[in-house]
Amino acid sequence: MGAPAADDGRWLDNPVIREGLVTAIGETLAMTGVAGLLTALLGIPLGVLLVNTSPGGISPNAPVNRVLGAIVNVGRSLPFLILMIAIIPFTRFVVGTSLGWQAAVVPLTIGAIPFYARLVETSLREVSAGKVEAAQMMGATRWEVTRKVLLPEARPGLVAGLTTTIIALIGYTAMGGAVGAGGLGAVAMTYGYNRFESDVMIVCVVLLVVIVQVVQVVGDLVARRLDHR
Repeated sequence: MGAPAADDGRWLDNPVIREGLVTAIGETLAMTGVAGLLTALLGIPLGVLLVNTSPGGISPNAPVNRVLGAIVNVGRSLPFLILMIAIIPFTRFVVGTSLGWQAAVVPLTIGAIPFYARLVETSLREVSAGKVEAAQMMGATRWEVTRKVLLPEARPGLVAGLTTTIIALIGYTAMGGAVGAGGLGAVAMTYGYNRFESDVMIVCVVLLVVIVQVVQVVGDLVARRLDHR
């Protein structure tokens, strides 16, 4: 009779849950935060270039637009796990290792930039053409049109797109855990799957769901605050 009671009480007494999850949560948040910041810094300019160099943009340039579009499409079409493995030499060159959350930031960023750039492009295309034309008629330069009209008007969409991208990054971090990236994905794979510790798997899944929900709520709130339409 005593053995089953001990098994039932093991759920929260698991040392992996008590001691390892705090580090894993920190690694997941670090990967997501750094990759999300880099994605925003590089994805927004790329999205702006896609819009401005397209036919009907403020700086139409068909060759440049086709090249950028092809690069973005290729980047979006690669499954993250394959991308992560394929660029291991580049990751080692950048951070000196292919293991740990710092190394995971490299493929996470490379994988997320094309995704976010397309969302940025979509948001910028939703800006009223009349506002752009009005700014041009008033003598605004292309840079001023981009900085003072396109980007401010598209801010709610940019935030909503970044929220979607960060949520995708959280999923990528879980997959990255399978190849030594650390974080909740690594804990779930090492203990929950390989060692059949279902309590660890359940806790990791619940924590990932909670993190995603928090990001979504915060992103929606910020997007609504920025939407003055």
